Amino acid sequence: MPPRLALRNISKAYPAVRANDAVDLTVEPGEIHAILGENGAGKSTLMKIIYGVVRPDEGTVHWDGQEVRIANPAAARALGLGMVFQHFSLFDTLTVAENIALGLPPDTDMRALETRIAATAAQYGLDVEPRRHVHTLSVGERQRVEIVRALLGKPRLLILDEPTSVLTPQAVLRLFEVLRQLAAEGCSILYISHKLDEIRALCHRCTVMRAGRVTGVCDPRQETEASLSRLMIGADLPVHEHRVRAAGPVLLRLRGLDLPRAHPFATPLAGIDLDLHAGEILGVAGVSGNGQQELMGALSGEDRRAARDSILFDGQPVGHRSSAWRRMRGMAFVPEERLGRGAVPELSLARNLLLSHQGPDTVRRGWIRDGAVRRITAGIIERFHVKAAGPQALAGSLSGGNLQKYIVGREVVRQPRLLIVAQPTWGVDVGAAAQIRGELLALRDAGCAILLISEELDELFELSDRLVVLAKGRLSPPIARAEATRERIGQWMSGLWPGADAAAGPDAGHAAAEAAHA
Repeated sequence: MPPRLALRNISKAYPAVRANDAVDLTVEPGEIHAILGENGAGKSTLMKIIYGVVRPDEGTVHWDGQEVRIANPAAARALGLGMVFQHFSLFDTLTVAENIALGLPPDTDMRALETRIAATAAQYGLDVEPRRHVHTLSVGERQRVEIVRALLGKPRLLILDEPTSVLTPQAVLRLFEVLRQLAAEGCSILYISHKLDEIRALCHRCTVMRAGRVTGVCDPRQETEASLSRLMIGADLPVHEHRVRAAGPVLLRLRGLDLPRAHPFATPLAGIDLDLHAGEILGVAGVSGNGQQELMGALSGEDRRAARDSILFDGQPVGHRSSAWRRMRGMAFVPEERLGRGAVPELSLARNLLLSHQGPDTVRRGWIRDGAVRRITAGIIERFHVKAAGPQALAGSLSGGNLQKYIVGREVVRQPRLLIVAQPTWGVDVGAAAQIRGELLALRDAGCAILLISEELDELFELSDRLVVLAKGRLSPPIARAEATRERIGQWMSGLWPGADAAAGPDAGHAAAEAAHA
């Protein structure tokens, strides 16, 4: 049989960068083929060329042995291609079903579509509510919607761009079962991920890219994570030592934090108690959609419905204070949504700096100090190895991982007293993830209090001094990192910690048990 997909001499250049440079790629029927590379290596551009979003400057695309020109995503879907983008292509004000219907014929029966969505989601273990509005979904829930949308088309080639970056361990295991089943049925899969353990466990072949060029092809099952890392970044990963140190005074205190639903699908927060000390990283574990978004909103000042005395910063009530007021007093925030909340895609990196840097260094007497803003931005780009044309590059022009590095760097260089960070290494390569984690540990050692919200248990165990679990809007008691195990944290994800009332229910308990064994 001819290859399902064959790319020959594909090149694509933009004014500031050559994204793809004479790339060759072959994918066989039923093959799960990994694309591995650093942030900005050209992986996403190559996938967009295959899916018809971007046209190549040079080269040819062959489908089932025949040369084709894929003019747009509709033409790609007609051939049998499906794609899950790293940056979600969903409209916030529409429901899940309405978003999926946009790619279907106009006479699609919406009730029948909702039934198909629910059936497909149930079949593959992906919890999706067809009538829920997208703006109410967490990042992890939006990822599930994108995957279900792609699976509904019964693709012959499925492109997945960082599909597990915000999925829980049990959801990843279910997705792998789905992908292996699809491959056994003859569907080819192109799988982009920075998680080397996933590539080794799932993929049959791996193409490695660096600076827009293919630098090698290997069988990842015959490689170690260290050897794959060296193929990708050309060096060994740094090793971070988590040193136990005495924590300082309480900097953030939550007492009886209650927050009713902001919309019908929101998770209410109930009786949240928490103490976060200076010089400490407190990790928050939990299945996506259990109140992480609501907790972040209350702490950042985006949602000011909390009682003023339920949130204390350095002993001062701040529940009613704005985000700007909190930032001026030394608080910093990294939201899980990098586009829209973390950065404005239509603005330059320099202008995006002003979202959180509005002190005398950047704004004086109402006037923006452009020179200072550019210098600080350039410093972040250099320190965090952000691949961008410079401070004037638009945020939306960066790859997802590079934009994530910039947003984290923007907050870290402020040297905050308190940092609330959600999913800090979402979609970044292993080298960048190691650097970000090292920066967070250095910030902690400098006395900063860090609340780390993450769905990656490995990340939480690597960074946290203490751990808590959020389940159905309720918070577990804290546990020291040395006493925490995956099994215990997995059980607590169901709400079954000592003295709790099993708020998360039996289904979550089953999912948590799977997470513990992942």
